[in-house]
Amino acid sequence: MKSLKNITLVAVLLLCFLVGSNHVQALTISPVTIEVTGDPGQTLHGELEMLNEQAGDKTFFSSFENFEPSGDTGSPKFIGGSNGLATWLGTETSVLLATKKKKKVPFTITIPNDAEPGGYFAAIFWGEQDPKIEAAGEVAIGGKLGVLILLRVSGDIPEAAGIKDFALIGSRLQTDLPVAFQYRFANSGGDRVVPLGDITIKNMFGGTAATVSANINEGSVLPNSTRKFEPVWDSQAGATTTASFFGTVKSQLSDFHFGFYKANLAVIYGATNQTVNDSLWFLLVPWQLLSVVLIAVIVLIVLLKRYNAWIISKSKKSS
Repeated sequence: MKSLKNITLVAVLLLCFLVGSNHVQALTISPVTIEVTGDPGQTLHGELEMLNEQAGDKTFFSSFENFEPSGDTGSPKFIGGSNGLATWLGTETSVLLATKKKKKVPFTITIPNDAEPGGYFAAIFWGEQDPKIEAAGEVAIGGKLGVLILLRVSGDIPEAAGIKDFALIGSRLQTDLPVAFQYRFANSGGDRVVPLGDITIKNMFGGTAATVSANINEGSVLPNSTRKFEPVWDSQAGATTTASFFGTVKSQLSDFHFGFYKANLAVIYGATNQTVNDSLWFLLVPWQLLSVVLIAVIVLIVLLKRYNAWIISKSKKSS
């Protein structure tokens, strides 16, 4: 049996480029994502803030890894640090933090003179395990978390992207809100792009029923990849659909929609704000509510007829 290799538990939170703080067990690092632009031959400077939330002094060790997109979810896949941006990064080898103490840690990005224009992506990792021990082949159990570095090297960077497909999640026949959409955005350019825009939903009379953000979290699409986005047209009345029949009826009544609708997707991307569009039709039929209304109308008609017959019968008896 082959000897055990390094065992490392890697936890990286908010890796879809959301803004916030990165927190795993004893350590908090902020910001989660750093976006920078530089020229070939330039050295960029920045800093991170680290907080030790665990009792006792702790030493954290740095390491670097490049990443690329993994599937169409926007999550990064780390691919090692033997070349590219991971080799351009520099920071302190280790940081000692006392309990509940913060420290600002500087880092640098030294861009080579011959670096090609475009996007480069890596992470600065911090963990309690010394990378030298891991490199020696010893068993290493520990956690580490990273800060994503998104570098744009200036120059003539080609931009080419577009909507690959646009569809509903589920059937084109919907009964109530929320209505979930899905579109995939493909980027074949030289740098990451952030598609921004809206889905404008028009009813069958041409009026605007709703406007939904196409990328509410401003997620990035890395070069030579496709990312899936799932915007949702949700209830504006605060209604929530329950599993029960009458719960659904209540939801449909509080935020009523009926008929054919057209969803127009329009997003812009890139430094020159290029625009791409797509659209689809779907049908909203709140049959649960309509069936209750129909039954109520039928009952009312029957009662009115009986009441009318009773009035006529009483009138005849009076005569």
